[in-house]
Amino acid sequence: MDRRNFISKSLATGAAVTLASGAADAARSGGVKIVGVSCSPRKGKTTATAVKAALDAAQKVNSRIKTELIDLGGMEISASSAGGLEKDDFQAILSKLKDPVPDGLIIGSPSYFRSMSALCKVFLERIAVLRKPELMLADVPAGVLAVGGYRNGGQELVIEQIQCVLLCHEMMIVGGKPKAHQGATLWNAYNDDITKDEFGMATAVQLGIRVAEAAMDMAAAKS
Repeated sequence: MDRRNFISKSLATGAAVTLASGAADAARSGGVKIVGVSCSPRKGKTTATAVKAALDAAQKVNSRIKTELIDLGGMEISASSAGGLEKDDFQAILSKLKDPVPDGLIIGSPSYFRSMSALCKVFLERIAVLRKPELMLADVPAGVLAVGGYRNGGQELVIEQIQCVLLCHEMMIVGGKPKAHQGATLWNAYNDDITKDEFGMATAVQLGIRVAEAAMDMAAAKS
C-alpha cells in the first residue's frame, strides 16, 4: 500500500470511528435533535418540501436523530421593535429553539428578487433574543437551502444572506459537499412539484446528511 492510499484509508477509518463515537454519545445523552425552518409564506409548498427532504435525510444518518419541521407559512410574525416582545406566533416558535436548543438547524427560504423572503428576514431578526444573555446557538451546526423560480435564480445569494445572520450567532455553518458545497439550491420549474427537480433534491439530501453528521460529531465532543 503506498503512502497516498494509506492516508486516504486512515482518514476514512478515522471519520467512521468519529461518527460511531458520536452515535454512542448521542445514545447516552438521549438523542440528537435537528430542527428545520421553512421561511416561505406559502405553507406546505416547495420550500417546506425541500426542508423536509433534508430533515428526512438527516434522520436516516442515525436512529438517535430526531427531527422537527417548523413551517412558517400562514403564521403572523411581526418585525422587531423597541416596544418589547410582540404578541404573535413567534413565541410558540421560540420555545422550540431554546427549550432545549436544537443540536442542528436547517433553514430554507424562497428566493424573491434574489433575496430571502420577508418572512425569513423577520424570523432571523426575531431570533436575536437567542443571543442574549449568551449566544445560545453558538457552535450549533446550521445548513441553508433556497428555492428559486429559475435554476440560477439567486439561490446562492439567499444562502449567503442567511449564513451571514447565523454567523452572528457564532453557529457552525455546514455545506452539503458535492453538489451543494455552499448549501442546497432548488429550482421550482414543475408547477410546485419540487421533487421533480432531481438535482435540487439531491442537494437538499446532501445538506441534511452533512448537518446530521456535524451534529453527531458535536454531540460527541460535548460528552
